[in-house]
Amino acid sequence: MCQTTAVLKYQKYFLHNLMHIRIKRIDKSLPLPEYKTTGAAAFDVYARETMTIKPREVAYIPLNICLGIPPGTCILLANRSSTHKLGITSVNGIGIGDSDFCGDNDEYHFAALNYTDKEVTIERGTRIAQMLIMNHHTVNFEEVETMNSESRGGFGSTGLI
Repeated sequence: MCQTTAVLKYQKYFLHNLMHIRIKRIDKSLPLPEYKTTGAAAFDVYARETMTIKPREVAYIPLNICLGIPPGTCILLANRSSTHKLGITSVNGIGIGDSDFCGDNDEYHFAALNYTDKEVTIERGTRIAQMLIMNHHTVNFEEVETMNSESRGGFGSTGLI
């Protein structure tokens, strides 16, 4: 398949699977979140305020958006691949945004850990995180006394490498 045909198939798939969500920006002078490439899975979000984070401390950086996502979906909030270059990382690894976190005051924040020995300043408008909207399932737990399956050897049983 030639590259042009592949691009056309992707664009058709993309347009067919486009999800519409409500968004409220706190500061309309900052841009809407955006996908930086046509193949990007997640969209970038921006710091609403300039913040200085002391060494080894956590700051909650406002991301300027409130989102209304459909029931049955959630948001994964994660570092961008270049976030570490700023001297920060997400303190909790990945954040989860629920579909009922959608009110006028439910602005998303990035819990940023300054892992350096120096103050780190994040400027207003810096792309510091990315969000991915995913489907999820709600489960009904059925408690059992046995799993009726052979054990594989325990957690970490396949080795470190």
